[in-house]
Amino acid sequence: MKKLERTLSLPGAIAVSIGGMLSGIFVLPGLAVGITGSSVWLAFLVAALCILPAVLSKSELGTAMPKSGGTYVYIERAFGPLFGTIAGIGLWLSLLLKSAFSLVGLSAYLYVVVNIDEAYTKAIALLALLLILLLNVFGLKKVEKTQLFIVSVSIISLIVITVLGFNSFDSKLTEPVFTDGTNGFIAGVAFLYISYAGVTKIAAIAGEIKNPAKNLPLTMIISLFLITTIYCFVALALVGNVEASILATDIKPIHTLFQTIGGDTFGLIAGVVGVLTLMSMANSGVLASSRFPFAMSKDGLLPSYLAGINSRFMTPVSAILTTSTLIALAIIFLDVVKIAKLASAFKVLMFIFNELTVIVLRETNAQWYKPTFKSPLYPYVQIFGILSGIVLLAFLGIVPVVSVLGVVVLGFLIFLVYGSKSDRSGVASSYGIFSSFFKDLSKIREYPDESEEVISTEAEVVVPLLGDEESPEMLIEMASAINSKNSVQAFDITEVPNQTDSSVFMEDSPASTSLKRRIKRLSESKNLSVGFDAVVTYELSQTINRLSSQDTCKWLVMGWGARPNSGIFITNPIGWLLANINSNLALYKDNGVRYIGKVVLALRPGRKDKNFIGIADSVCKHFAASLTILHVVPEKGQKTETIKHRSEEKLTQYKVKANVEIIKSDKPVDSISEISASYDLLILGTPEKDNWIKVLFGGGKDKFTERAACSVLRITLKD
Repeated sequence: MKKLERTLSLPGAIAVSIGGMLSGIFVLPGLAVGITGSSVWLAFLVAALCILPAVLSKSELGTAMPKSGGTYVYIERAFGPLFGTIAGIGLWLSLLLKSAFSLVGLSAYLYVVVNIDEAYTKAIALLALLLILLLNVFGLKKVEKTQLFIVSVSIISLIVITVLGFNSFDSKLTEPVFTDGTNGFIAGVAFLYISYAGVTKIAAIAGEIKNPAKNLPLTMIISLFLITTIYCFVALALVGNVEASILATDIKPIHTLFQTIGGDTFGLIAGVVGVLTLMSMANSGVLASSRFPFAMSKDGLLPSYLAGINSRFMTPVSAILTTSTLIALAIIFLDVVKIAKLASAFKVLMFIFNELTVIVLRETNAQWYKPTFKSPLYPYVQIFGILSGIVLLAFLGIVPVVSVLGVVVLGFLIFLVYGSKSDRSGVASSYGIFSSFFKDLSKIREYPDESEEVISTEAEVVVPLLGDEESPEMLIEMASAINSKNSVQAFDITEVPNQTDSSVFMEDSPASTSLKRRIKRLSESKNLSVGFDAVVTYELSQTINRLSSQDTCKWLVMGWGARPNSGIFITNPIGWLLANINSNLALYKDNGVRYIGKVVLALRPGRKDKNFIGIADSVCKHFAASLTILHVVPEKGQKTETIKHRSEEKLTQYKVKANVEIIKSDKPVDSISEISASYDLLILGTPEKDNWIKVLFGGGKDKFTERAACSVLRITLKD
């Protein structure tokens, strides 16, 4: 079993959580004013209070089961695959519907940027969906990484406009506070409920969060507090600056607020921010929602084709296509109000299930259920969440309620067709849902532990294997040679696109098993100390950096040009690593040489001569090879006799046996390329101020490596 490297920090997790909610404030507050009046800010606050039980419940469930999947996993474990099927369908629909209204909102904001006729709203939304579909199918990572920037710009813009809005606040515009009394207010709360759906979305990727026991609850609680504060103040600024009659049908209220306060220039800024934010939110929704049919298919609860992974892009193409098709249908056949209400209804249903799950797992005393965070005021918080959810469902209207019932029926029918043969069972379904509340079921079967969070090593040399090395064995042997046969740890690293559930790659593949066997054989035959581990990660650079930055690590050794097989990760991770790692770095370009008997060190005089010569000597001793020190000097440079004499003195001083060769040439690349034909390995010592952009991407000293006739070892030493 491979290990999963957790790469998502607390700030990153908060950004993901807040990012999943921002679409609500850009689209819904104006329409909510039409339902409840200027009390919309209070409706946002009450909706947050109604969502709080779900936050506390999912925080508890997430620390007990820190695995990607979130609500689907929790409900399936508590109630079994039938309710897991219903939950998965409900979550899937909720998230894809939220993406749908984000795309409709995006088209509205796009009008003010490029002046497109409003009649093309749905066409624009569908074109944006097509772009998002392609981005997710191709597994483009950089798009997802822009979310932090977009979230930051959005929040700053909202804060600025809120401050300006309070300076021009007109209390007369806030009348009436309630347009339809209590009923209208509760309906407004229910309508806005979906605005907070993203606060618990982070639980679905709990497997990626560092220290989930601490950071998962903190992420949800901090995110809820921050976004509620933003929502309430923005909504208050909105009703104090724009007439309610204008807002009631407005699906781009933030643009209206910006334009009212700052004119066309501010309006244009709001349009750009709105387009970027809603595009990001829609993309995030497609990414998250497509994981549910994929996971359910893997569990045998949906057709098997939905679990297919594209071999080239490593993404669940069928799940993404199916999700995008349903989003397109929602855009075509539903208006934004119906989309928001349906999304809220499905989300309310799922949160009710969450709260019931906590109650079931607490009361059964299941031995494996050991949350590090426990919801306060249990079970009163959960009961409040269930009751408030039922009330909100009732006020959403007959269509959402019927749709919720339809999801339950649909989930039941799908289970009968696909999941009835499942051998899994939940706590309640295994022991009787009623009796389980009165029996101590501490002996209930254990669930398997989740993947290791901490990927660590005590080795002095770390060798990341990314899958496209010419010979992993040769790279590992070179790593051992560099450090005089001290401990080496090889990591077979698989980078997974954000669109794909990491669990797909957690089982050892035949390739990984073969690699492990070959490395073990190499270690035994050459008497080397080599360890092996397989790692799955969503952030390749961060994983490599973490491994190489451990206290014991002296060297990071990688194949030249080694890169993952998916995503658009610059060209390779080396450029980023050079600026961040704390260890020495060796890049090995394997030109197919399997017998190393002659080594040449191309050396430029400098303060690290001793280090470079020592490394070359270590390599030569390992392979029983001869060593030549090469100096290439300009035609009109120092006398060769002087340089040779100084080099020989250094070799004597360092107690290293080697030949010294001096070449006069004004074309060092040509000269080294020519002489490399006489050797098996060229070692290049990189000075501290080398331009690594040129080295790695086709210019400068990279020419030495690219034109060498033998294998090349390029060394960068940290101070």
